[in-house]
Amino acid sequence: MSHSESRRKTIRNIVLGAGLVGVSPLVKLSANDLDAIKPNFELKGNINHSVCRWCYQNISMDDLSHESKEMGLKAIDLLKPSEWKTAQESGLTCAVATDDFANIQNGFNDPDNHRHLQKSYEKLIVQAAENGFPNVICFSGNKRQLDDETARENCAKGLDPLVKLAEKHNITLIMELLNSKVDHRDYQCDHTPWGVALADKIGSPNFKLLYDIYHMQIMEGDVIATIRKYHPYIAHYHTGGVPGRNEINCSQELNYPAIMRAIVETGFKGYVAQEFIPTYEDKIAALKEGVLICDV
Repeated sequence: MSHSESRRKTIRNIVLGAGLVGVSPLVKLSANDLDAIKPNFELKGNINHSVCRWCYQNISMDDLSHESKEMGLKAIDLLKPSEWKTAQESGLTCAVATDDFANIQNGFNDPDNHRHLQKSYEKLIVQAAENGFPNVICFSGNKRQLDDETARENCAKGLDPLVKLAEKHNITLIMELLNSKVDHRDYQCDHTPWGVALADKIGSPNFKLLYDIYHMQIMEGDVIATIRKYHPYIAHYHTGGVPGRNEINCSQELNYPAIMRAIVETGFKGYVAQEFIPTYEDKIAALKEGVLICDV
């Protein structure tokens, strides 16, 4: 047996073995490696897989859409209207719509932002609905010494007319939970209970949370218990390795197969999107590995 054949056999055994992939991948998979095991591996269908566009900016939308469709993904996240058509032509949807005005630092916790954001989101919500997309992303904004209760009140007031519009068009507005410790210092919606309290204040099934596993591991830990407790409030998930926000294999601390099994057990039918920054030279191989790790 040649070295190449031996390597492919080893990789096939890892991927097809009883849960070994994701728990402890023994090798970094290249595109050729993954193509070699593709005839023996099919996505199970328990997870609706997506990928975040911004992590692959050096790959054209045409190529990313084609590769995503080939590996069994159903969507691409965080696409602007100018990018929607390319994904759709490959048979993909946009799981989470956005546009340039959606700003992490300047969000709905500041009433001075409401008029501009409401006008911009009204257009985006209608556009997303016309294209059959499920979610539109929004952000709390930075605290700037604003107390939590006042911030929630401001967010609820600013979001109220947009949530009513989202209800009319069958769109879910999702506010992303982000860490304020490493990546987005001073961000307001940085803990799950804060977002849950906002959702309760708004009181609509068309406002939910985007639970970013990477960000919440940094802020809270206890990921599986949090998902089990608050899953009715969660409409979407993002992945990422901790620390570093890179590949989600054994180079980082989270057990993604266990987390994905917990998500499936809640009856979740939305999308899980890969949002790690690939370090492999072959970025598509990194994406394929992440998808396989999460496909429980």
